[in-house]
Amino acid sequence: MSERIALDLSELRAVTAYAVACAEPALPIFEQARPDDRRPHDAIEAARAFAQGAKRGKAIRDSAWAAQRAYQETRDAGQTAASEAARAAVAAAGAAFLHPLAKATQVWHILGPAGHAAYAFELAGMAAQHPGADPVVVRVLSRYPEAPGGRGRAGELVRELDVLLRKG
Repeated sequence: MSERIALDLSELRAVTAYAVACAEPALPIFEQARPDDRRPHDAIEAARAFAQGAKRGKAIRDSAWAAQRAYQETRDAGQTAASEAARAAVAAAGAAFLHPLAKATQVWHILGPAGHAAYAFELAGMAAQHPGADPVVVRVLSRYPEAPGGRGRAGELVRELDVLLRKG
């Protein structure tokens, strides 16, 4: 059984707000490829609502699953930058479900939106935007093990950010 990490609702909301701040700048990359598809936008809005005090529940999950389908569709169509932008939105919604388990994989709930967004910018030939992490987010991150290996270029970007944030 994994060790549990102390995590309160205000910290979970701060992590989700950070996830939204990381994922949202990549939305135009998706919207340029799929201007009539609001699924990633809706996932970010659901995550933002939770970060601002709404209940965590079905609306976030449903919008995350819809954005996941948008990710898969753009990936399958060869729209790689757009697919990573959609994946950042999925990850932003997933941040609301960070588990208090001392597992490295949980770091993806905190930094996954940033990694996927940065990769989307890279694929689009644009400079990535890196919103600053709230001190609360850094304190939460520091309770978890370091980001795990794997997951391709987005994983590399997550690990780089993990090291930077832990250094302070």
